[in-house]
Formats: sequence, structure tokens, C-alpha cells
Amino acid sequence: MRWFVTGSEGQLGSALRQRLSAAGESFFGKDLELDVADAGAVRRELERLPGGPPDLLVNAAALTHVDRCEAEPELARRINAEAPAGLARLCGELGVRFVHISTDYVFDGEARAPYPVDAEARPTSVYGETKWQGERDVRALAPDALIVRTSWVFGRGRNFVAAVLAQADQVARAGKGQLRVVDDQRGRPTYALDLAEAIRLLVDAGHTGVFHVANDGEATWWDVARAALDHAGHAEVPIERIGTPSLSLPAPRPSYSVLDLSKAREAGVPMRPWQQALRAYLESADSPLDRAA
Repeated sequence: MRWFVTGSEGQLGSALRQRLSAAGESFFGKDLELDVADAGAVRRELERLPGGPPDLLVNAAALTHVDRCEAEPELARRINAEAPAGLARLCGELGVRFVHISTDYVFDGEARAPYPVDAEARPTSVYGETKWQGERDVRALAPDALIVRTSWVFGRGRNFVAAVLAQADQVARAGKGQLRVVDDQRGRPTYALDLAEAIRLLVDAGHTGVFHVANDGEATWWDVARAALDHAGHAEVPIERIGTPSLSLPAPRPSYSVLDLSKAREAGVPMRPWQQALRAYLESADSPLDRAA
């Protein structure tokens, strides 16, 4: 199968390249150099591929900086809502299967049990609202699309785990200080390589509709930070537990965004515990750890 991925240099895009190449699939992609909201530009890109348009397009492009979305709502709407609609319409015209990546931020965080795929979406931020609008438009324009919601992704490039480890290195070198990490948000961390493999399995099986995909288990950001530091040899670096309100962030965060994985499990998608996935990431070639130290 010939795959085309928007956002190809991001965490998921990079992971898809690795997984698909290992599986012998053909991978094509573009990152920031392609305006995903310009349907004409995307059409030209797809039509000039060797062999013409691909068999499948994965939209992994998004404006995911939630606070920037609050400051630039029109940009967020263009990338997170208008672009997916245009891509869905274009894929229908070209006969290309469409996979769209969405987020746990479509939920308000008021639940206290994992959100099933058919739970009511009630986003509380510009990011969540624009991603939800994108989902709705994709469903209307491409009923046979596969929509994958995920959460708390880490992998190659910039991410929470890499940022925490960089801060821990500074504290360790200084010999004093501590980190401060929120402990009142609960979700499912997700390794980008595991997410990419899950998407490949769902596509190979011909699944459509909405699926929740994340690593198994629940955690707070403090839990993830503590596990990362302990594995990285920074067990001595203390982490203060803080509440989200103390950060005075522009965008609200869902306090509970644990996704129900039962539909994906029934489809045969294995997702290992997040602790195992985190260790695999920290021991991989994409790890932010300085192996020369």
C-alpha cells in the first residue's frame, strides 16, 4: 500500500515512517512545507507522486500547542478544522482512503471513568473545539474515514518527556533545586511508535469510524515525569506536585481524559502499558537521553 502522511516530520509522522518502512509499505509525506488547508496544493502534491495519488492519506498535521490555539483561534481553526474537511473532500474525489488523527481534548474532563468512543464531545478549549469541528466535518464528508483519537503522545522530537529530562539535567548539574509538575490531570500516555503500529493494523484490517488508541494504564503528568527521571538515573531529583491552576495557563486542560480502549482491543490492537512504552522510548535511538554522558 502507498501511504501519504501530512505532518510527516512530527512525532507520529516520524513513527509512521519507521513502522511502514519496516513493514515494506511505501511512504510519502510532507510537513510544514505543505499547506494542508490549501486543497489545490495538496491535490498537486498527491497527483505528482510516482504512480499518481496514494492509496491512503493520514492527516497527522495539527496545531497542537493548546495555548497558542487560544491566542490564535483563526489559525487553529484553519489547520485543525478547515484542513481536515478539505482533505476529506479531496480524498473522496481522488478515491483515496482517509485517516484523521484527533485528540482526547474533545472531552471536557468531567468524567471519572474512561471515555468510550461514542461519549459526548464537550471541548473546553479552542484546541479541543477546532479538533472536534474537524472530526465532525470529516465524518460528514468521508463516512468511510478512520478517525483515531489519542492522548499524551511522546516520541521523536519535542515532547513532555524530553522537556522534563532536560530540566532534570539542569537541576542535577546545579546540585540543587527541583522540578514542578502538575498532578491533577489524568490520562493515558502514548508512545508514537505504538500509535503508528496501531494505525497500520487498523488500516490493514479495513476498519472505519472512530477508535481510541493509547498505551494501557492511567497516569498524571507527575507520574510520567517521575518514571522518566527514575529510568534516566535522576532518582535524586525531586519533583513537586502542583495543581494546574497554579500555572495560570491560557487554555483549560481536561482534568480527566482517559480514553476507553475497548473498541481497539476488540479490533486486535495490542497496546502495552505506558510504563513499558516509556522505557522502550528512553532506550531507543530517538531517546532524549545523552548516551555519551
